[in-house]
Amino acid sequence: MNDKPIVYDDPSVVRAIDGCVHMEGPDDVDVLLSPDAAEETSDRLLAESLNARGQRRLQRYPHQPKK
Repeated sequence: MNDKPIVYDDPSVVRAIDGCVHMEGPDDVDVLLSPDAAEETSDRLLAESLNARGQRRLQRYPHQPKK
C-alpha cells in the first residue's frame, strides 16, 4: 500500500457557470464554489504555491535546516 500522496502536474479546469465557479481537476475533483469562496481559495492557492516553490528551491542547499 502506498501512503505517499500523489502529486499532480496538470492544473485544474476552472469555469464560471451560472454565477458560480466550477472547478474540475485530477483524481475526480469536481467542485462548485461561490465567487467569494473561489476568490479566497485562489488567494490561498497562490500563497501556498509560492511557499512550496521556495521549499523546493531551498532543498538544493544543504546548509539549510530541514523541517
